[in-house]
Amino acid sequence: MTSEVLEQRPFRRAVVSTSAIAENVRSLRARFAGQTVIAVVKANAYGHGAVASARAALAGGATWLGVADLNEAIELRSAGIDSSLLCWVHGPNTAFEYGIAKNIDIGVSSLAQLEAVAAAVARLRLGNEAGPVTAMIQIKCDSGLSRNGVPSDQITSVFSRARELERAGVLRVRGLFSHLSNASEADDREAIAAFAGIVKMATDAGLEPDLIHIAASAAALSYSAEDLVVLPVNAVRLGLVIYGLSPLEGVTSADLGLRPAMRLEGTVLNVKRVPAGAGVSYDYTYRTAGETTLALVGLGYADGIPRAASNSAQISVRGRTYRIAGRVAMDQFVLDVGDDTVDVGDTAVIFGDPNDGYPSVESFAEACGTINYEIVTRVGPRAYREYTTE
Repeated sequence: MTSEVLEQRPFRRAVVSTSAIAENVRSLRARFAGQTVIAVVKANAYGHGAVASARAALAGGATWLGVADLNEAIELRSAGIDSSLLCWVHGPNTAFEYGIAKNIDIGVSSLAQLEAVAAAVARLRLGNEAGPVTAMIQIKCDSGLSRNGVPSDQITSVFSRARELERAGVLRVRGLFSHLSNASEADDREAIAAFAGIVKMATDAGLEPDLIHIAASAAALSYSAEDLVVLPVNAVRLGLVIYGLSPLEGVTSADLGLRPAMRLEGTVLNVKRVPAGAGVSYDYTYRTAGETTLALVGLGYADGIPRAASNSAQISVRGRTYRIAGRVAMDQFVLDVGDDTVDVGDTAVIFGDPNDGYPSVESFAEACGTINYEIVTRVGPRAYREYTTE
């Protein structure tokens, strides 16, 4: 039984504007004219809902989609989304043949993964009467982040083996990519120079990738003309920004001409008048200063409201903001609304578009000691995704 059946409108809601996502992508396409836009919809589209967000991004003009793992990619294919699609985080026993059969580009970060892709092609070719099977791969190289990607001392051997497999018709290297740290301008310039060298190594090995990309949202917005001269890139991976959020410190969504796509709402479930000195929620970390009204909101840390929001984050009800009073619990938190009128059934907005008068996700994240990426991504599945074109 679904929440729609049990309630006229679920009391936990992530209201997502697909129009905002499409508009943001359209705006970003204009900004990165000449670059292939890869819209990143991993982690359930940063909490916004993968399938609906992917469709909105494609409607806005993205020509590629990016996800983390093969399960996320298969979810999109199962929903009928047949656009170009890349996934790049894999477990040691990933069955790559499922991705290859669904025309999904496999991001390869090691020689072992390259051989696993080749083995998957061999399995698919057994008994296949429809013609030869060829895998499409994109090789991810570590240019200084020390995370996923082929390490520098293995790049030559991976490129050489990839070229052998290309000649044999087993696979095609469609892309070459990396990732920047955003630690400092100097660090990123060093990584850019390293990646430029990697691109030359690929060319020297006989590889001819169609897509070359290193920049995610923050780096893409920070590219300088000098960087683009040094770096032969032709694609950008855009994640956070397509949802209308800024990856840059001190720069707002409005500054970038973007519109936040998500508004997280809870419903006031209980209202009570309490005397001065009343303890509120676990551990009584908050006690009322005087007689006051408390409003209970039906969202908690199971829904992505960090416990760190306790006694700090500001929530909007009826156009006024109130600080969370006491500990955030698993399913609920409390607001001290003083003598204001708040009723059961009122909507509490945790964050939304500041242009609509709501707290920003950045202000909420700051109160929790974290970043906007984490806040939207951790919105849990109990929060019903309600899609609008507003």
